[in-house]
Amino acid sequence: MRACIHRGSKQIGGSCVELETGGKRLVLDLGLPLDAANNDAVLLPGIRGIDGNDPSLCGILISHPHLDHYGLLAHVSRRVPIGLGRSARRILQAASSFVPGDWPVPASGWDYESETTFNVGPFQITPYLVDHSAYDAYSLLIEADGKRIFYSGDFRAHGRKSRLFDAIVKRPPTRIDALLVEGSSLSRLSADATFPNESDIEAKLVDTFRETAGLALVHASVQNIDRLVSIFRAAKKSGRTLVIDLYAAALLEATGNASLPQSDWDNIALFVPHAQRLHIKKNSLFELLSRHSAKRIYQTDLARAPHRFTLLFRPLHCSDLDQAKCLTGASYVYSQWEGYWNHGTYDKLKAWIDRQGIVPTMLHTSGHASPRDLKTFVKALDARKVVPIHSFRPDLYAERFDNVEPHADGEWWDL
Repeated sequence: MRACIHRGSKQIGGSCVELETGGKRLVLDLGLPLDAANNDAVLLPGIRGIDGNDPSLCGILISHPHLDHYGLLAHVSRRVPIGLGRSARRILQAASSFVPGDWPVPASGWDYESETTFNVGPFQITPYLVDHSAYDAYSLLIEADGKRIFYSGDFRAHGRKSRLFDAIVKRPPTRIDALLVEGSSLSRLSADATFPNESDIEAKLVDTFRETAGLALVHASVQNIDRLVSIFRAAKKSGRTLVIDLYAAALLEATGNASLPQSDWDNIALFVPHAQRLHIKKNSLFELLSRHSAKRIYQTDLARAPHRFTLLFRPLHCSDLDQAKCLTGASYVYSQWEGYWNHGTYDKLKAWIDRQGIVPTMLHTSGHASPRDLKTFVKALDARKVVPIHSFRPDLYAERFDNVEPHADGEWWDL
């Protein structure tokens, strides 16, 4: 078996790896680069068969539902089978009703079950469910031709599923010839540093909500289910109802996990902003709306008692909140990747927050393993080769890990 990192040997995002054995090929992730202005087909790596016309391409396996790992599927023929977690597949399908443009909805293929092996041509695949900010994320063990490669995908040890990290460290797959391991945090933290865990975020949210006299706004990714759970738990502990929109309701339902907050739970309410109401009408999503409307509230409810609510906020809420005149004493928490905040994505939103006289609070933790946890993980898997991927600092790997063998984008190498 041989491998090629098409993108990701010196960058975070846009990950794509191709494997080949006996004339058959398999692709691991097909991500949209983080710095891409648009999701354009020109960004596709040079992989034969993504048009569905080359049977030597057995399929594409996606590690998790973040655009920087699956976004370029928008340009792949639906004749190419796609592997993905079952819940992740449902989440992407549910999101497609709300996201404009060429939103990638994966073609049918293989639905992962953690530590359950399946075959793709000559390749034997074993997915491992991991702790990550994307729901239903996996590492992948691929075996072929007597060789074993482990692709970490994105993972961490400080989320709500940290037990998954502990389990793989205690019972790691053995005889790994090459470990492709993400190193997102290596350019951000010192060798022994760690990130706050999700319980720390929850505790700080509780403090923020209790100190807020009016409506509490939390700006977080709807697809970060761990964070939604933290926000819900913090709202409940502080005597507030969490307000979600129809997009969030649909994604929570799509997880298929009845232990996660749902639109009909106590301490949950549905608010449909004007822009979303127009979207529902245009796309005939009335049945979806009806399914989640049991606890629907309106602008008048927010205006009457804003202190009772925590809103899972998105910028499309701004005009509705202005009309409701419900922002006296409000707070705003930004709870996602700081890059969007610092690099211009939310400049209009910043101006709106400033006009309200609200001082924003930054409260987030990474979806990626800290350097200390990366070291624990790499040591446990004890691979013959450790190959950098998904990191801006592949040069730091040799300082932190043994048996490092870097490979450049586009370079084919033998296991």
